[in-house]
Amino acid sequence: MNRFLTLTLTLLLTAFAAPTHTHADDAKAVKEQTVAGPPGLTFKVRMEGPYTADVPLQVVCYFKYTPDGAKKMQGAPVELDKLLGGVIGSLRGRGEFIGDALETIVIDSPAGTIKAKKLLLIGLGDEKDLSLELMEKVGRTALRTAVAIGASKVAFAPLIRDQGNDKLGTGEVETAVVRGLLLAYDTERRLQKEGLAKEYALAEWWVEAGATFFDDTARGVARAVKEAGEIAAKRPAAKHRAAAK
Repeated sequence: MNRFLTLTLTLLLTAFAAPTHTHADDAKAVKEQTVAGPPGLTFKVRMEGPYTADVPLQVVCYFKYTPDGAKKMQGAPVELDKLLGGVIGSLRGRGEFIGDALETIVIDSPAGTIKAKKLLLIGLGDEKDLSLELMEKVGRTALRTAVAIGASKVAFAPLIRDQGNDKLGTGEVETAVVRGLLLAYDTERRLQKEGLAKEYALAEWWVEAGATFFDDTARGVARAVKEAGEIAAKRPAAKHRAAAK
């Protein structure tokens, strides 16, 4: 066998023997920390951006639009809008999603853009008004939108640092958001038991965090689970609707 033929066969065999790379491999490569929530719910702190999470619903937050604010935006929100063909920037620039506090809009992700099936934008209002109380309301808003959509797996990225704001600690933000969503979910489950809400179960809530803030974010989630559990345990056991007389 000549040298050229031997080399060709070797290359072909190597190519066929090489492992096939899949999206599942990408998912395994993501750094992840799991935090147990209420029965049936798992929190996953994941080191990834809002454009790679393969979930039914991705949630992101934006301050009220200003030209200066748009200029200082960097990182994840810039890449997210780029992949979506500029739809977020268009909505904000036209005043169709200005980003008032707790304003929401849901976008169906076009094929071939981001992995999430739907994208929920939640407004944070003016930067000067950012507070932990607002972020807890953001958590409630996100959960109730997930219920309305029927999304059993949700990914969340506040994108506050990417918009140039470091007023609040990342762990504090996540504690507020997760506490808000857990208390809202507790209410949903109570209403379901009373026949006052449709059947819905949240299986996973992914918290997206960068390398710098990963550990602080994970601690914030764990703290929120504990706090929300204590608050929920003190809620009245009586049904919301009084029995008919």
